[in-house]
Amino acid sequence: MAEVRDAAHEVHIRTVEDQDLDVFFEHQADPEATEMAAFPARDKDQFAKHWAKIRADDTTVQRTIVVDGTVAGNIGSWEQDGQRLLGYWIGREYWGRGVATEALAQFVRQVTTARPLYAHVAVHNIGSIRVLEKCGFRRDRVQEAQAPAPEDGIEEFIFVLDA
Repeated sequence: MAEVRDAAHEVHIRTVEDQDLDVFFEHQADPEATEMAAFPARDKDQFAKHWAKIRADDTTVQRTIVVDGTVAGNIGSWEQDGQRLLGYWIGREYWGRGVATEALAQFVRQVTTARPLYAHVAVHNIGSIRVLEKCGFRRDRVQEAQAPAPEDGIEEFIFVLDA
């Protein structure tokens, strides 16, 4: 995979390896991160089952985000309800450093060429909204207008990448 470099750090994405899962587990267990993502943490057993399912699905594309040789998060894409969705999770220590933006840019350019590509983001997650916008995603007001009220009470924006 190609690498993106800037003055602060080197970011690249690669295939998920077994040892990455321990870092992913810690990231998703961070209370501040779960609040920001508006997504509950899984316990160790739930987490292991979830990742086993993801890794067994040939239609799911998952990559590990690496910063200066250290696992910083993950990014992936999957089919759901007839749409190609995108999601990413970055360790809090990497927030605000351009890591998510660089990883997403690589992912949509090199890994998944499926379009349109959709991303759901909690309305309060300003950082993630900004990442999506920097990478060419736009708010999809049509999808949002058609969506029923969320059962979980979490308001989301839906972003789409067409090209």
